Amino acid sequence: MTLLWTIPDLIAATHGRPVGHMPAGIAGISIDSRSIGPGEAFFAIKGDRVDGHDFASLAHANGAVLLVVSEGKLPALGRLTAPMLVVDDVLQALTDLGCAARDRSAAKVIAVTGSVGKTTTKEMLRHSLSACGPVHASVASFNNHWGVPLTLARMPENTAYGVFEIGMNHADEIRPLAKMVRPHVAIVTTIAAAHLGNFASLEEIATAKAEIFEGLVPGGHALLNRDNAQFPVLEQAAKAAGVEHVHTFGADPSAEFKLIEYVAGAQGSVLWAAIGGQTLEIPMGAPGRHIAENAVAVLGAAHLAGADIENVMHALSTMQPEKGRGRRYRLAIDGGFLTLIDDSYNANPASMRAAIALLRDTVPGPGGRKIAVLGDMLEMGAFSEQVHAELAAPLAEAGIEDVWIGGPEMVALRDAIGETARVEYRDDAEGMRKFVLEAVRPGDVLVVKSSKSAEFSRVVSALLDKFEAFSDTERAE
Repeated sequence: MTLLWTIPDLIAATHGRPVGHMPAGIAGISIDSRSIGPGEAFFAIKGDRVDGHDFASLAHANGAVLLVVSEGKLPALGRLTAPMLVVDDVLQALTDLGCAARDRSAAKVIAVTGSVGKTTTKEMLRHSLSACGPVHASVASFNNHWGVPLTLARMPENTAYGVFEIGMNHADEIRPLAKMVRPHVAIVTTIAAAHLGNFASLEEIATAKAEIFEGLVPGGHALLNRDNAQFPVLEQAAKAAGVEHVHTFGADPSAEFKLIEYVAGAQGSVLWAAIGGQTLEIPMGAPGRHIAENAVAVLGAAHLAGADIENVMHALSTMQPEKGRGRRYRLAIDGGFLTLIDDSYNANPASMRAAIALLRDTVPGPGGRKIAVLGDMLEMGAFSEQVHAELAAPLAEAGIEDVWIGGPEMVALRDAIGETARVEYRDDAEGMRKFVLEAVRPGDVLVVKSSKSAEFSRVVSALLDKFEAFSDTERAE
């Protein structure tokens, strides 16, 4: 068994007190008693809803070789005889361990933030840099006050490239995480109206995202979207943070890493980009101009990190969208097929427009329709009615004539569309699920998009359960 941490190193990093017969080390780290693997340590973090200490015995039964627990919770663990590392605060111990992992690592570290595209860009980096050496990256969207230290603490010592996603809902959340990650390259994908209910303006969002620059290592690189209207705010913030190397990506003629041309296809796309003095032609397995823009950021970051661009480029050509983030399914229906684009993981005005553009560029089958299945965008605060209603314009410009929408916030869009499209409205995801299953027909292409909590992923799951996926597509688990 390969050890992630030896017990002496673990004790030194966490300042913990060993109790019981300790193993030689641990193979991994988990905060979920249900999915813990053999040889892993269970960190009993107290969250907003549950306390990990309540599941310590289950974690041990499921294979944990070590429990990291709080001193104050020790009496409540009763007769549990598992080896333990007792600390003052479990989350702080995990944070300390993450910092120790960063200290011992010689990896080139890339951090990604932004209003849209963080996880997609992170996954593209993971996939493409794997062609250049061992990569360690965030799981799913582990980008908050526990996800970042957990990802750091899990980073093997032999990692060549570390890729970290850093998110926020409020100001002052990115700063401590960035200082923990200490990236060599910090990417800001774009600034858009995400979590707008917690901010007064896009400028405030940009300022909060710019906290990532404070964590850059000396001589590190900031990589900014030159096409975004908030670029001047970000550039000024980077320079104010003492960043000497500020780089840009995008289609703007002045961008250092430039998207020269993008051609959309039915299942993929081709982009041409100027990277490090070379013009690269890259077929992309994942369609969408927003994907191409993220790919240019990935190529720029890989160049700045010293990776082999040829290897990165070839790896990008095999990249496929993640579940819930634009993954496509071709489903058998009544002797024909329909195309389902699952973009149901999250939504804000910018990503909604990207999904609409993706639908616009997708060709339906004979007799089929282009259908936008849209649920509420959440955390929009006082701006909610406005940003939902404003989706009517991009839908009309894209020529989308069938708009199926659900949720209380989508009432504003329903009222704004008027006669420009055929609208079906339902109160919630469950109502939409029932309607969609009966209304789809061969040739249709659907994009399903909403904030995660609006639960429009139910629509996707229902379609995948009812209709068989063709052999050339991957069925969701």
